[in-house]
Amino acid sequence: MRVNSGRPPDRALPDLVLPASFLTDDMAGDDMAGGAVPAESVVASDAEVIRLSLRDQERFAEIFHRYFAAIHRYASARLGADAADDVAADTFLAAFRQRERYDLSRRDARAWLFGIATNLIRRHRRDEVRLYRALERARDASAVGADSADAYLVVEAQRRLAGALAVLKAGDREALLLVAYGELSYAEVSDALGIPPGTVGSRLNRARRRVREVLNTDAAGKGDRHDG
Repeated sequence: MRVNSGRPPDRALPDLVLPASFLTDDMAGDDMAGGAVPAESVVASDAEVIRLSLRDQERFAEIFHRYFAAIHRYASARLGADAADDVAADTFLAAFRQRERYDLSRRDARAWLFGIATNLIRRHRRDEVRLYRALERARDASAVGADSADAYLVVEAQRRLAGALAVLKAGDREALLLVAYGELSYAEVSDALGIPPGTVGSRLNRARRRVREVLNTDAAGKGDRHDG
């Protein structure tokens, strides 16, 4: 699988926008991400579904339906929409094959699945940076479908953010995007990457600081100049 970097980015990164609050220093730990365990209900937990799938393989389709959209969005933010199709499919294929080793004490499989997806994405690290650089160079808003002033601003924000993500260390970028696009809590990122929670916090702080530096430098360098 290769990312086609020879064409304009088009809609390869449709949601490459971070909320302004995400880059502030007072970003909370586990409270800022969507990783809370839902209240008890009649719906079987992920762990229960995986346990049942050991005897009835068809049950694993429930895990696919619960998490495919989230995994695909995360992969798309890192490799583009086309490559995300393959990464998402391969994530669930790998998860199915590894389900016998799943820790059934963990009710929620989100971190496990995002960890698998992240490992797959690591094989395409150069493609990821190449894609960000391609989007960063897309200065002509019309080339990426921007047909209004508002649309241009969105494209410009994506272009600048792509440039910032391209210069991050790989581990810092992983942590940042697992929280921003995977909506994982710090604890879930720790599980997904197999690193201590304190390391997650350090990587996120470093990534946020670096992104702010790049965005502020880019904006200051432009002044009132309009890139078209």
